[in-house]
Amino acid sequence: MTPTLLDVADLDAGYGDFQALYGLSLQVGAGETIAIIGANGAGKTTLLRAVMGQVRVRGGTISYDGEDLSGVPTHDRVRRGMGLVPEGRRLFPSLSVEENLMIGGYGRRPGRWTIPEVLAVFPMLQPLLKRASSTLSGGEQQAVAIGRTLMANPDLVLLDEVSLGLAPVVVHRLYEALPQIVDGGTTVVVVEQDITLALDVADRVYCLLEGRVSLSGPPVDLTRDAITTAYFGV
Repeated sequence: MTPTLLDVADLDAGYGDFQALYGLSLQVGAGETIAIIGANGAGKTTLLRAVMGQVRVRGGTISYDGEDLSGVPTHDRVRRGMGLVPEGRRLFPSLSVEENLMIGGYGRRPGRWTIPEVLAVFPMLQPLLKRASSTLSGGEQQAVAIGRTLMANPDLVLLDEVSLGLAPVVVHRLYEALPQIVDGGTTVVVVEQDITLALDVADRVYCLLEGRVSLSGPPVDLTRDAITTAYFGV
């Protein structure tokens, strides 16, 4: 049986007076690719931010590699092997592609990922290394954002809305890189609104609805009707 790397149990979380997650539980096994789907406002991004320590947890627990993360700040979670590719990419716009990657490797853990390894997965970045990241296309920026996170050599990568605002051909190219990332021993959790993409890449899927898990399981066990009901609540 695959050992559990990330264990979220009965999680309540939110922003200020607004509660976004209600008693949410999920488990991620080492080496798995997990997709989290759901409509806008379902709580997907809040979940990833809570896992990374960026959102206040009001109840429940988040454990990583068997250790409770209560009170552990974000930078220490990164040192323990967790990494987030945020929605909107959040690159340093005035810095070059190479400099953005180097920042991701600051205080890096031992491991496979170096700039040459990132370029092997995203060869389109090779001629762009000296370019300011603000001048890149959306797909190129997303590749840099993923590469920047990999540079820290995480065991767990959280990908938030990889396909958002990108052309289908660009999204396909980015998703083609996922097997190369997973084959290196990295566990991946991807938040995705595109149901077809999510089902294609995932070992297991969690669907969120209004801050709760409405459906979960391997894609082969989930019918389209069940997914539609869980996604929209109808």
